[in-house]
Amino acid sequence: MIFKIITLFLVGMAVLAMFGKLKVPKVGPKLKSMSARKCAECGSYKIGRGPCPCRKKG
Repeated sequence: MIFKIITLFLVGMAVLAMFGKLKVPKVGPKLKSMSARKCAECGSYKIGRGPCPCRKKG
C-alpha cells in the first residue's frame, strides 16, 4: 500500500514538472546579461542605476 502511494506521488510530481516546463515560454525580450551590469573599472556588479561606488570615492 505504501509503495503504491509513493509511486503515485512520484508520477504526479513528474507530470507537474513536465507541465511546468511546457508552460514557461521563451519568447519575448531577452534579459540583459550580467556582464552588462558590471563596472568597467573595478569589475564589480552594479546595483541600481547610479554610478559604481568605486567612482564615487574620487
